[in-house]
Parts: sequence; structure tokens; C-alpha cells
Amino acid sequence: MTYIKHILLLLCIAGFCCSCSFRYSLSGANTESLQTVSVQYFSDRSNLAPPNFPQTITDELRDIIQRQTKLTMINGLAEANFEGEIRTYDGQRPVAISGDDIASLNRFTISVKIKYTNTQNQDLSFEETFSQYQDYDSRQSFQEVESELTEQIIEQLVEDIFNRAFVNW
Repeated sequence: MTYIKHILLLLCIAGFCCSCSFRYSLSGANTESLQTVSVQYFSDRSNLAPPNFPQTITDELRDIIQRQTKLTMINGLAEANFEGEIRTYDGQRPVAISGDDIASLNRFTISVKIKYTNTQNQDLSFEETFSQYQDYDSRQSFQEVESELTEQIIEQLVEDIFNRAFVNW
């Protein structure tokens, strides 16, 4: 009798598994209705960023999209479009003042304004400013830490932009 119950239970489980399906993406990205994406070259409105910075952040956003989605990157207008501008590139703002009125920490901040257009679902489109920062010891010059901190901030920014556009957290 228990043998028959086990067989019936296995048949029910098998039938349930075959009739149900779900989609899961390791990145969590939801791009089901999209086929193409475009990332326009970022402009520099900060007037302080290094000359190669707009290209670097544009390329990093393109890279994360290509690594974590199956969207086809195209030039011109696509079903999903990113436009961006660098608004803030400020590397020497004191944030922690010690007892003798000397800054012990400085803050390096980068802000980018993003316009994302989803032609398949306008409710997912947005225009938003993303900002990230890293603090560093004021005994170090900004030039000593700029390269390393820039990489860290760009990584955080493109992840925030990607998540806002495709993960909807």
C-alpha cells in the first residue's frame, strides 16, 4: 500500500513540475521584451573630469549590459536607450575635521545624470542623477588616489544605473 502511495506522490510531483515553468536570470535583469540597447557617449558637464573619463564610464556601462544581458548593442536608437552626462567630478572636499581644524578625510564624488528610455514600456523610463563617493586620507594627494578611487566609483555607478534600468529593485 505504501508503495502505491509513493508512486502516486512521485507522479503528482512530476506532473506539477512539468506543468509549471519560471524564468530566472542570475543577474536579476528583466529584459524580456527588449532586443536592442544603445548607450550614447556621455558628455562632461563637470569641466573637471579627465579627458578620457566620459569614454571610460560609457564603455563600463556598455560592458555591464553586454555581460549581464542578452541585448544586442547598437548605434543609434534602440528599444532601450541610455544618454548620460557627468555632472560632478569633485575630488577634494573635506568631510572629517580633526581637533585642530584640519581635514582628516577628503571625499571624492562623481555624479552622472542618466536619461533611460524604454520604448517597450514607458513606465520603466527615467531621468535621474546617480552619485557615488569614496573618502580618502587627507595626507594623500588627490592625484595619488584618483585612479584607484575612480575605478571603484565607476563600478558602483554603473551597477546602480544597470539595476535601476533592468532589475527594478
